[in-house]
Amino acid sequence: MAQTSNTNILIIGAGTWGCSIALSLARRGHTSIKVLDGNPFPSSISAGNDLNKIAEEANEPSGNDSDEDYFWSYLTQVAMEAWKHDPLFKSFYHDTGFIMAAVGDEAYERCVRYAESEHVELEALDGKEDFQKTMPEGVLRGQFPGWRGFWKKEGAGWVFASGALRAMHDEAVKLGVQFVTDDREGRVEELLYSPNKDAVLGAKTADGLSHTATQTILSAGANSDLLLDFKSQLRPTAWTLAHIPLSVEESTLYKNLPVLYGVDRGFFIEPDIENHEMKLCDEHPGYINPVLNNDGKLCSVPFSRHQIPKEAESRMRRLLSETMPQFATREFSFVRLCWDADTADRIFLIDKHPEVQNLIVAVGGSGNGFMAAPAIGIFVADAVEGKLEERLKKMMRWRPETAVGRDLWDVQGRCGADGKVVDLQDVKEWTDIGV
Repeated sequence: MAQTSNTNILIIGAGTWGCSIALSLARRGHTSIKVLDGNPFPSSISAGNDLNKIAEEANEPSGNDSDEDYFWSYLTQVAMEAWKHDPLFKSFYHDTGFIMAAVGDEAYERCVRYAESEHVELEALDGKEDFQKTMPEGVLRGQFPGWRGFWKKEGAGWVFASGALRAMHDEAVKLGVQFVTDDREGRVEELLYSPNKDAVLGAKTADGLSHTATQTILSAGANSDLLLDFKSQLRPTAWTLAHIPLSVEESTLYKNLPVLYGVDRGFFIEPDIENHEMKLCDEHPGYINPVLNNDGKLCSVPFSRHQIPKEAESRMRRLLSETMPQFATREFSFVRLCWDADTADRIFLIDKHPEVQNLIVAVGGSGNGFMAAPAIGIFVADAVEGKLEERLKKMMRWRPETAVGRDLWDVQGRCGADGKVVDLQDVKEWTDIGV
């Protein structure tokens, strides 16, 4: 007879959102919470297990806002309240400022719209001298060919991602949450359903154990699509990142830099204080891995790889050559694919499943998931307790109608590279780092 383990709330996924959800529920007094994940914590494939992520404050939400503007303003206000004031989160937020810039005309129009939407005046930047004055002398030595943008001097910056991820996990454990993170004991192979399939009863792991629960929350990031039919609402998409090693002296010079984000080039953030590595990413519409599923539908299936396509490395080195040419040929110390799940409209999907009882989905970070992490736990806890704010509930609802006829290759407003989503199966050359 198969063994069964009982719990009140079962969370599938111990990444950024899973940890935030567990923490918020435990803080509200919920007990008997179990989190399952197939990788040791912190998972090497979790998008949140990263040096840093961009974070930015937003305008106050208004009743006159469109639903989309209201969603982003409300979400950001809740998240940034935690990043700035919650004792658990506030040490991880660095208000260094933020520069949004572009080279191409279409990408620059995005920068203009961004500047116009801000409630504070931003300083316009045009050309080498303007960009160089945003950072200490000797940092930005590039020529910035064609670069234009705007500088937000405060109210934005970055968060120490892996530190915050660990803090959420550790505090949740202190509050009684049980984490099972192991390739057999924690890896969920399937959801458990009632005989007539109208309710989820829990999940079965690779060791054959059935974990039953009165409430199951599916929050497994890009892998969520492998456990439930989301009716094309999710598209697992990958981006590429790299670390550049710096000396102790260089790290000192490059401390407290504003984030420089080139909409059609990429971005970099100041080095971490422990390993003296600077993270950079090239900007592009993303990579997917298209595979036919059992129903004959084309979908993207994520896979782990601590290598990046050579073309991505070339784009990163172009970013460096235009901004910090002193690093343009320096060997990378670390690279990897970083997966997230795009919804069709890039609004998160957090809702009780309308057709299956006892199941809440919390997915669809769409490239914005980590900054929102403190808010995600609050929203999901509100959903569990049936008190999620109505306009948020409407925006984050289960909405397969938005994905009818969805184009798997939709760039979703992103710029960079050749302006196309790229098939990972077409990649011919990969970096040899990590091999």
